[in-house]
Amino acid sequence: MNTFVRLHNLTPRPRPSTEDLFASFFGPANAGEPSIKIDVTEDEKAYRVTAVLAGVQRDDICVNVDKNEVSIEAEIKRETSTNEGESVVHSERFYGKTSRSFVVAQEIDDANVEAKYANGLLSLVLPKKLQPAAKRITIN
Repeated sequence: MNTFVRLHNLTPRPRPSTEDLFASFFGPANAGEPSIKIDVTEDEKAYRVTAVLAGVQRDDICVNVDKNEVSIEAEIKRETSTNEGESVVHSERFYGKTSRSFVVAQEIDDANVEAKYANGLLSLVLPKKLQPAAKRITIN
């Protein structure tokens, strides 16, 4: 007696792209680009942000605030500290531009933002913009 077996998955699988094949072998193409790691806390008056920016010079950091969106951009520059006759054989450090944007719940008072950078940490104090109080309308 013949037995009938039903095959449910007869649709062909898509072939992986060449980029996917190389990514599985070497890792993703942007694996060397670090994302900026942040911690965000808040109280009733302000948001406080701490961002890790190791290896970045103060002048190579840019912070932008637009209403309730915060953008941090940084550039890590390669140091040319090889001696004469030496060449770099292998380097795992990232050099180039990196950025991070995030949104907070309340609009930020951009005129009073404080920023400090020390020991590879960027500290931001983002004061919340005061919301106008509800106005009671008198009905005549």
